[in-house]
Amino acid sequence: MENRAHQEEIHEININVETLVSNKFEKDVSANLVMPSLCSIFKVPNILSRHNTAAFTPNAFSFGPFHHNNNQLKSTKKIKQKYLLDLATRLPEPNPILFKKLTRVVHEIQSEARQYYAGPIDMKEDEFLEMLVLDGCFIIELFRKKSYPNLRGEGDPIFSMPCLLQFLYHDLILLENQLPWLVLKTLFDLTQTSTNSSTDENKPQPLVKLVIEFFGNIFSSIPIPIEPLVSNNNNTLKHILDLLRESLVLNSDKTEHKSLEWGPMPPATDLWNSGIKFKVNSTSKSLLDIRFCSKTGVMVIPELLIQETSETVFRNLISLEQCCPNCEPIFTSYAFLLDNLINGNGDIEVLCKSKAIVSWLNIEDATKLFNRLYIDTFVKENYYDSLINEVNKYRHLRWPRYRRVLTRDYFKHPWALISVIAASIALILTFLQTLYAILGKDN
Repeated sequence: MENRAHQEEIHEININVETLVSNKFEKDVSANLVMPSLCSIFKVPNILSRHNTAAFTPNAFSFGPFHHNNNQLKSTKKIKQKYLLDLATRLPEPNPILFKKLTRVVHEIQSEARQYYAGPIDMKEDEFLEMLVLDGCFIIELFRKKSYPNLRGEGDPIFSMPCLLQFLYHDLILLENQLPWLVLKTLFDLTQTSTNSSTDENKPQPLVKLVIEFFGNIFSSIPIPIEPLVSNNNNTLKHILDLLRESLVLNSDKTEHKSLEWGPMPPATDLWNSGIKFKVNSTSKSLLDIRFCSKTGVMVIPELLIQETSETVFRNLISLEQCCPNCEPIFTSYAFLLDNLINGNGDIEVLCKSKAIVSWLNIEDATKLFNRLYIDTFVKENYYDSLINEVNKYRHLRWPRYRRVLTRDYFKHPWALISVIAASIALILTFLQTLYAILGKDN
């Protein structure tokens, strides 16, 4: 009897365990596991971030929830609060009323703002709301002060300390450190006011324009056309990093050309030795519009400026395209092309000589940047396949290669050219003298 009772007890325990496990499975599976359509701010996967963690880590300022509790970044909270007060002093409402207004409006979009972040947010609602208001107001005040110097007070903590401004150029383009564009645009519209000056240059400008002007020559010394960005529906923008990507994509025609084929592009020195020349395109509207003319053998490349923030913006744009659903890998294809073109220091030198690349880094650092840029990334679509095919077809022609060798070996210096001309004249005269001698004997 005791053995039977023991068996029934074990059976009952097994049933309870199975019930608990099945209930847990049902609860987990029934949860909403579908990624929201707005989701566009991610913690960068280790497979991408491990190659250069500094390119994904804030230097001084945290924006959004992912780095909010980092103790090393909390010292700049006072600067954010000062910028919020600076903003409040230009608005007609008393501070308490203004803060309640900002909080109330952001609270209305808070649930939508949460959908921009991938994964759970370990913050209470009121803490998340306070963070959105403080971080958002600081960012838009920063952009306004950059465009309107008259708004900066004496001893401004950002613009009187160049290092802090340089930190912000880095921290504002990190994928993990983004605020939803919805929040920025809402706060920007609520705090819009005319400046103290009546001149046209100080009249209120769209937020898109202020952002692009803030980052200035982040890609090139050639100004980015702003009109297509202003004309585009701002509601489609996800965040600041997405705007920087859109500034390249909207001004490019690369979205029309893509392929599933992935052929290799030879490095720049090999192309140069094959007779292909490089030329900078100083009128291009987008960094992405690299073209090749098969008639002249010239590859035309929009100017690319390599500086301290280049690796950061490159890696975060690639991570955005790798992580964000339905995001076309246009910039990643561009990075793949550069990774092919640049294998060694000589390749950088060839491209710098043509002014297609302007590097503020030394040759070795610039080369390393591109050599490790495309590691562990994967995309199915190649937006430069037709360009690569045209280049490879041209480089296998014999005449361009022979012409390049002739130019390099015999026409590199003026004296070499003179020697060739003199030798040619001597050869012709010798031939004519021989011909006349033969003709004279016949007569």
